[in-house]
Amino acid sequence: MNVEQMKLVLKEILSKTDLTPCIVGHRGVGKTAGIIQAVRDLGRRYVSLRLGQMEVGDLVGIPYREGDVMRWSRPGWWPADDDPETVVHCDELNRAQQEDTLQAIFQFVEPPAEGMCRALHTHRLHPKHRVVVSINPPDGSYQVATLDRALLDRMVLIYVETDYQCWAGYARRQNFDAEVQDFLAASPALLARQGNPLDLQVEPTERAWEMVSTLRRHCRLPRELEMEVYAGVVGREAAVAFLRWCQERRQRPVTAREILDSWPQVADRCRAQSHDAQAATLGSLVSELQLRSELAGEQEKNLVAYIDSLPRDLRFGLVKSLLKIPPVAAVLAKDEYDAVVYEAIAALSREAS
Repeated sequence: MNVEQMKLVLKEILSKTDLTPCIVGHRGVGKTAGIIQAVRDLGRRYVSLRLGQMEVGDLVGIPYREGDVMRWSRPGWWPADDDPETVVHCDELNRAQQEDTLQAIFQFVEPPAEGMCRALHTHRLHPKHRVVVSINPPDGSYQVATLDRALLDRMVLIYVETDYQCWAGYARRQNFDAEVQDFLAASPALLARQGNPLDLQVEPTERAWEMVSTLRRHCRLPRELEMEVYAGVVGREAAVAFLRWCQERRQRPVTAREILDSWPQVADRCRAQSHDAQAATLGSLVSELQLRSELAGEQEKNLVAYIDSLPRDLRFGLVKSLLKIPPVAAVLAKDEYDAVVYEAIAALSREAS
């Protein structure tokens, strides 16, 4: 993806999740500038850690005694609990020159477990603060350390590549020299010499699929970028298979069990169905309810919510069929559901009389 697309994805992840995005790109492509702009757009404070220039003591602080207890002072860069919302940028993560520095930062870039805070040694980061990472690809053209798979598995890898149209817009906004702009408009291939393909050989793991789940639940990613984002979490092969499966599933009619057991997740898909697919869903629902002796409380609410989502003619037809099923008729007769089914029941009564 280009820098503008990266900024969009980055803002979604930083504002709606506690995952750690890792921006991967060749030199000069605009990783750091894009991160700073995204952080400013979110109205957050930006803190940069140049890990290639840091030692373990710079990260964990200096030890001191407090009575008989050894403690570590808070590093000057560490955002305090009462600081404004801050994004800590771990820049050049794989340029950390000492192995122990890389091991120390490992804990910090790992997203916190549910109910816990992100940590570094004895320090705890307030949940309002976020962390982002950037690296150059370890393709032999940079003096960088190879990141092990355990570390990569804790981050959402976002690959950024040169894009002339994106750069041209930036050049106009920054008022670059007119002849430079005109030359590159005529010779866009000379904008940058691309290095080797960006591929850190990410593979699917249980933790990676959990991150995909978090992204899908909380972030609104453009359809054309979903593939690239998920590929940076579970690998390209798994991402392709998953999105193909999702697409095929969207084209199938929503089932009765999906409506009864997970209506909030399928509501939008259900409303967007074609007339033929909706008819199949209605038939599936009536058949399923004819086989049930009762509905759980949440299933009742999901059923009524589905009825409420239907156009008037389909709603009347479905209610008419459901009133012939005693357990379901008892549910629809409850006062709390009058706002949804009363009109349909009243119309059916008039029709019968």
